Amino acid sequence: MAKVRSVFIAGLILIFLVGYGIGMANVGEPGSQDDPLVTKSYVDKVVSELKSYLDESSSGNQSIGTFEVVYLEKGDRLVAGKGAEIILRSGIAKVVDSENGGIADVTDGKDLRRNERAPQNHLLIVPRDDGRGLIAETNVVLTVRGSFKVTK
Repeated sequence: MAKVRSVFIAGLILIFLVGYGIGMANVGEPGSQDDPLVTKSYVDKVVSELKSYLDESSSGNQSIGTFEVVYLEKGDRLVAGKGAEIILRSGIAKVVDSENGGIADVTDGKDLRRNERAPQNHLLIVPRDDGRGLIAETNVVLTVRGSFKVTK
C-alpha cells in the first residue's frame, strides 16, 4: 500500500512539473511581443533615441518650422531646397523652374513655370532640390520656410 501511495505521489509531482514546464514555455520573454511588459527605463531609452533622431534630422535645415523674412534686391536669385515654402510679400519676382517642372502655387492649384510672375501672398512650394526658385525683378520681400540660398 505504501508503494502504491509513493507511486501515486510521484505521478502527481511529475504531472505538476510537466504542466508547470508547459506553462512556463508559453510565457514569452518579458518585454517581447508575447509579453509586452515595458519598464520605465525602456520607455526612457526609446524617448531619448527618438529625441536624438529628431535633433539630427532637423539640424541641417534652415528655419525649420518657422517662416523667415528674406529680402532680395533686383537681380538676386533665391534657390529653394526640397519642400521649401515661399510667400512673395512685396515686389515682383519671376519663377525659375527646372526640366522636372515648376513651383506649385497651392493657393491657385497650378504649376508656375519659367518666367511666370510669382503672385503675391500665394503659398508656393518647391517639390525638389533641383535649382528651382525665384529671381527678383524689383526689390522683393519674401517669407520662406525651409532650406534656401540667395545668390547674386
